[in-house]
Amino acid sequence: MKIIVLVKEVPDTYGDRKLDLETGLAERSAGEVVLDEIGERSLEVALSFADKNANTEMVVLSMAPESATATLRRALAMGATSAVHVADGGLSGADLGLTAEVLAAAIQRTGFDLVIAGDLSTDGTGGVLAAMVAELLSVPHATSLSSIEIDSEIVTGIRVTEDGTMQLSAPLPAVVSITEALPDARLPNFKGIMAAKKKTFETFSLADLGVDPDASESARSIVIAVAEKPARGPGLKIIDEGDAGDKLADFLLQNRLV
Repeated sequence: MKIIVLVKEVPDTYGDRKLDLETGLAERSAGEVVLDEIGERSLEVALSFADKNANTEMVVLSMAPESATATLRRALAMGATSAVHVADGGLSGADLGLTAEVLAAAIQRTGFDLVIAGDLSTDGTGGVLAAMVAELLSVPHATSLSSIEIDSEIVTGIRVTEDGTMQLSAPLPAVVSITEALPDARLPNFKGIMAAKKKTFETFSLADLGVDPDASESARSIVIAVAEKPARGPGLKIIDEGDAGDKLADFLLQNRLV
């Protein structure tokens, strides 16, 4: 079975995050960048399946700047068979529509039985990319799974909703996305790190994939305005002089907090 795992390089959750006030894009150089944790969990799902099924090929796929090579190498060190990196200057600031189109083109070129992704990235939190990719690939999808079982012909899982749980299934080939309810990813060991240096690493451009980011038939979104978050002002201190309750109630009402 050939499993493609979608991974993403994102700003470290514990680091500084800033927007370029001219372009509206995230300043990637403002802090450390890491492999998104939900992507690592997605890879762990594939690795766990491969532990029990020897003939499993796992390809990590990412659309990222050229500098993201190191984070993709980490995925190889964890146990992925090979990596595909889509890097092109024309993808700077790509919206979900263009991202899905590019990933679908790369998936079609690579070939697949199953695509595994995280449900929400920690930077964009769009939550729709897996479904968009499935639509472009014309295959079924099962999203936001809190548990998953992969078979040779079908994938099944549980989705938690506000009203309970749903059991979903999809025949292969298919696309699935998982939540943080799935186990943490394994850490790369020394053997994996050394083996990663010899694994196949392909890089594609937009021209390689036949995708035109400026095509008129493809909807694109742009940032029309961006502003820096205002500095936090001083809080209101209420001193109890016998009327603290009334002052607090007035504050809550004025700020529409009740």
